[in-house]
Amino acid sequence: MNEGPDNNSTQLNNITYVGFYLHQPSTAAIFIVSYLLIFLVCMVGNAVVCFIVLRSKNMRTVTNLFILNLAVSDLLVGIFCMPTTLLDNIITGWPFGSLVCKMSGMVQGISVSASVFTLVAIAVDRFRCIVYPFKQKLTISTATLIIVIIWVLAISIMCPSGVMLQVTKEQTIRVLLGYDNKTTPFYWCRENWPNQDMRKIYTTVLFANIYLAPLSLIVIMYARIGITLFKTAVPTGGKPGHDNRHTVSKKKQRVIKMLLIVALLFILSWLPLWTLMMLSDYASLTEQQYRIINIYIYPFAHWLAFFNSSVNPIIYGFFNENFRRGFQAVFKFSLCAADGQRRKTYSHRLQGNSVLPANNVQTSLEPISLNSLDKNIPRRTNHITEQDLVMEDLEKGSCSSGGVTAVSI
Repeated sequence: MNEGPDNNSTQLNNITYVGFYLHQPSTAAIFIVSYLLIFLVCMVGNAVVCFIVLRSKNMRTVTNLFILNLAVSDLLVGIFCMPTTLLDNIITGWPFGSLVCKMSGMVQGISVSASVFTLVAIAVDRFRCIVYPFKQKLTISTATLIIVIIWVLAISIMCPSGVMLQVTKEQTIRVLLGYDNKTTPFYWCRENWPNQDMRKIYTTVLFANIYLAPLSLIVIMYARIGITLFKTAVPTGGKPGHDNRHTVSKKKQRVIKMLLIVALLFILSWLPLWTLMMLSDYASLTEQQYRIINIYIYPFAHWLAFFNSSVNPIIYGFFNENFRRGFQAVFKFSLCAADGQRRKTYSHRLQGNSVLPANNVQTSLEPISLNSLDKNIPRRTNHITEQDLVMEDLEKGSCSSGGVTAVSI
């Protein structure tokens, strides 16, 4: 949320008058289009991921439960974070009441925390499957318990913020509405701590628990996964030769590239926002620096952080063979349903014109399920029982029900 009336302002009789909009229409339009784009990608992508996991029983595995939880938390980020943050970044002050202030801030923090903690859980699940393939794998009940713990932790760590968030009226500031010289009081939604030191401590705690610690764990575990994949001797199932070695090398590079993308996107997406938050609390910035940060840099930092929630379905879904099948099934179902409706309409037209009997035209469409469509898609193997998140190259690896084979890439 912007920290004050840093747009163009005038002062009269100790009252500062500020404009209603923080930006020119062209700049505001850029912000709106940018936020709308990632909002649509976030909502559609995460909703489809939830649909695939919940619709197909074969997709309800430990790893996919974590993906489902990630998609739910990212949906909450899209619903509760993106619209209010966009509005707060283009107009002056807080336009809603105290209840929305507390609920919006709480839900934003909880959903972001749950999303980050779920990323850690996914990394731990990958780490166990690949680095320690002979250990007992997580069960569905254990994964469910971990998800409950994730949300309890997310709620607990954001409770102080919910208590301190308040709508405050600034007595020396009025907002110009832009017509007939009418003005309204200036309100802002922010955490009112008893003193600045307490605010600094809480910001530091959030930074350590929602960014620094998860980041460190993710980097360490993905590094160990990459080292293990490089060191593991992997049979390709074919005749020994240069082509097989080349295939193994390409698959290893693809898996490790995926791991690097996951870690780097998490680091880059959240680093600017946390840097600004720490600077706002610890650095001695001038009024002009605050103005630039609040009006121009904060909207971009928020957008970049929300971009991580939008791109997660691509990373954790589209790059996985089983999710690709699910996306293809959903897409084919939509096309077939539309085609069936067109055929039905055409049949009725022909019947009305007495060109040919309606029963000669197929007007019904057999129900299509994800499971039935999956059966029509060629598979490389008939005994996949665990959809590993890393990529389809690891599907027959150590996370399979046997749990005693080497990692296969």
